Amino acid sequence: MKLGINLGYWGAGMDADNLAVAKEADRLGYAVCWAAEAYGSDAATVLAYVAAQTERIDVGSAIFQIPARQPTMTAMTAATLDTLSGGRFRLGLGVSGPQVSEGWYGVKFDKPLARTREYVEIVRKAMSRERVSHDGAHWTLPLPDGPGKPLKLTVHPERERIPLYIAAIGPKNLEQTGEIADGALLIFPAAEHLQETALQHIRAGREKAGKTMEGFDVCPTVPLALGEDKDVSALADMFRPYTALYVGGMGSRKQNFYNQLAQRMGYEKEAAEIQDKYLAGDKEGAAAAIPQQLIDSTTLLGSVDRIADRMRAYSEAGVTTLTINPAGLTLDDRLASLRAGTEAMERAGLA
Repeated sequence: MKLGINLGYWGAGMDADNLAVAKEADRLGYAVCWAAEAYGSDAATVLAYVAAQTERIDVGSAIFQIPARQPTMTAMTAATLDTLSGGRFRLGLGVSGPQVSEGWYGVKFDKPLARTREYVEIVRKAMSRERVSHDGAHWTLPLPDGPGKPLKLTVHPERERIPLYIAAIGPKNLEQTGEIADGALLIFPAAEHLQETALQHIRAGREKAGKTMEGFDVCPTVPLALGEDKDVSALADMFRPYTALYVGGMGSRKQNFYNQLAQRMGYEKEAAEIQDKYLAGDKEGAAAAIPQQLIDSTTLLGSVDRIADRMRAYSEAGVTTLTINPAGLTLDDRLASLRAGTEAMERAGLA
């Protein structure tokens, strides 16, 4: 199992700290540095900035939002970043959610699986430098009866095949991800539930494509907070607002994939209560309703030894790249969490 980091969104007042974290992760030998986008900072610019100031660490989009870009534009961006970084780019894609897709991009959030499959097909074709022709339900290239003609990418990516990841939560999306992608970006992963919530579906998709799990990157993101084992409860409280936002308020009442995931992990009653309170405006009540075990099982909390035990559990569950979000009130705290990650890997016998 390898380690990665996720810088989250840029522009939240910690940009200089984020760059310092990325540089330290590069020095420590972390495998990949991911950046996100929603409706603030875009990931491509951040990744170019980080790649220019690091040497070995891969840079990856977690995620480029499918409704934000035409697939050929995504292929152009991926090829450019791979070239500028010297072959260190990983392309992560996702459909976002109905609120962002329709509210920010003006793109209907319908048929996300079919849209993703078609998008990936065009992106792969373009990145392979084929002439792009496509006649699908969502995209037609070139447009018929006009001056357009099939074109091919003029940029030569550093590698023949840029790794392609999909952010997936639901069973059908996970299965399709196993079928058409090189890796899966997961959120709120509990090692104890990873088989039934994710891996069995990914494996089914791999089998559908005539492939095994060999070479497929299972890449969940987990926050890491370093501290004393006796303070684990207080450390878990740090992530209550974050968990409440996703489980309670991300998406609509009927379309909250994170809430559905919590239910599949056995928290049906609690997930309903969290959502009810959050949508009613009681964010503190929603945060307080989150079971500590839900937070503890989807984060890395406590001493280096305790974190090492959890890392071992993730590795045994089938994780191949464990992406951490190093938590802390100061830059020094975040750097300490980052270093604790490599130390824990060594103690777990995974380095």
